[in-house]
Amino acid sequence: MPKLKTHRGAAKRFKITANGKIKRRKGYKSHLLTGKSAKRTRGLRAATLVSDSEYVNIKRLLPYK
Repeated sequence: MPKLKTHRGAAKRFKITANGKIKRRKGYKSHLLTGKSAKRTRGLRAATLVSDSEYVNIKRLLPYK
């Protein structure tokens, strides 16, 4: 069976934690920031984990992580 290719777009966007969870950044932080409160943009800085429903799909894109 041939080797699987890693999805390069996913590899740049997601990191695997030591416990095997997938860490991601939050969206809505790139433009139109004047309309968003400081509290909201501070909250968007923090990374979060991928939801359980998306975990399997992301894991398939990163076979060797």
